[in-house]
Amino acid sequence: MTPRPVVPPIAVAGGAAGAEEELGGSRVPVPTSVLERARNLGASVDVDGAARAEAGRDWWPIGIGWASAGRVAARPGAVVRATTAAQVAGVLAACSDARVPVTAAAGRSGVCGGAVPVFGGVTLDCTGLTGPVTVDGESLVADVPAGTNGRDLEDTLRATGAGYTLGHFPQSIDLSTVGGWVACRSAGQYSTRYGKIEDMVAGLEVALADGRLVRTGGQGPRAATGPTLSQLFVGSEGTLGVITRAWLRVHPLPAEEGHRAFGFDSFADGLQACRRVLRRGATPAVLRLYDRGESERNFAVADRCLLLVLDEADPSVLAATLQIVDEECAGTARLDDALVGHWLAQRNDVSALAPLWQAGIVVDTAEVAARWSALDGLTSGVLHALGALDGTIATSVHLSHAYLDGACLYFTFAGQPAPSAELYYRRAWEAIGADVVARGAAISHHHGLGINRGRFAAASLGRAHEVLVTLKEALDPAGVLNPGKLGLPSPFGPVPWP
Repeated sequence: MTPRPVVPPIAVAGGAAGAEEELGGSRVPVPTSVLERARNLGASVDVDGAARAEAGRDWWPIGIGWASAGRVAARPGAVVRATTAAQVAGVLAACSDARVPVTAAAGRSGVCGGAVPVFGGVTLDCTGLTGPVTVDGESLVADVPAGTNGRDLEDTLRATGAGYTLGHFPQSIDLSTVGGWVACRSAGQYSTRYGKIEDMVAGLEVALADGRLVRTGGQGPRAATGPTLSQLFVGSEGTLGVITRAWLRVHPLPAEEGHRAFGFDSFADGLQACRRVLRRGATPAVLRLYDRGESERNFAVADRCLLLVLDEADPSVLAATLQIVDEECAGTARLDDALVGHWLAQRNDVSALAPLWQAGIVVDTAEVAARWSALDGLTSGVLHALGALDGTIATSVHLSHAYLDGACLYFTFAGQPAPSAELYYRRAWEAIGADVVARGAAISHHHGLGINRGRFAAASLGRAHEVLVTLKEALDPAGVLNPGKLGLPSPFGPVPWP
């Protein structure tokens, strides 16, 4: 399977080769000895200025504004491209020995700056970790190299044997890779039926900082052989090790699909309907509830909060699920089911993002998660906090992923910089973080923490963050793995954001 090229959100004005760095702080050079060790392993080494600039950014929205002004977040000293797990392990060992920071990256579709090499060093490009995808059809487990592109994986699974699906459809599916999904605890748009990526991981192969390759899990389901070590690396954002392979649970292709659309008088009423559906044991693949602003802006549905429902399953399961949905939405306006088709056609379109930033409008989204009992207060709290900021133009919210115990709320905000884009952006995120943490909710549901949300990690996790720090010190004593992320201390100095 041929690696796909990395697709940036916008070209760097004036060309990447001449781009300046936006973030301050220290930059660690890469000794010749490290580069030679990488070459001897068979990895390719690139020190070209344009390549290093492109490796210094991801889809973090504020980076779009910087690119419009000819800047990138931070450059690595070199880009090393690996094609095997042994090369990844060897490069990590070389960087650890030389005390050189190394930031693993693949599709760089993250929106929190998680792939930005804030302290320079090496960007380790893992998009070359590809190869055959094999499926144990009897056990429904797929063996997948970590650099495999998401769309390529799904196409391969569907063409294998009688046809399979992972059921994982993040908005970034055409850009992102399996390793990135696992490292950032990704969610697909069908997560209510299939779960998030952590629910799909049966086992991992991980390269540690000292060059060891370890396998976690995968021997059998629900094994009671100590802690589930795979989950140690799921969501670790490359700070504890680099994922090189994953064994993922797959499903037979569903036989049928069904759609529903309803219009609620209030967002709170829609939340309660979703909660009741799940409480009865139904798990439709998609439950998406939009507030009035998003319902009108995205679907031309006026004066209603639109609920979209999609499920795919065995016909008997599908019929039972839709019956429960219909019963729990009884008395609510039934809308045209074609609205689901509209969402399916437009769901991955983010083409409006770059023009807004280029026009001087700051825009971003914040996906947070909380229990059902906290969702109504969280909705009003975050929207009020954002709306109270000077410069805010618009705020809105939708529910995008729902589970038995709670759901993900996806807030969108837009504002005009006052006095600068950076200051407004920081204030907006501080307002979001303060309200989310105060309510005991989760500051991220599936985008991870990266640079932007790392500042909230300690407050969110409490004393448990100390445990994460201890794990980091044990697995990466030199502190070279993706330093500056997850709110972890760095031997290279403070994180230059915010």
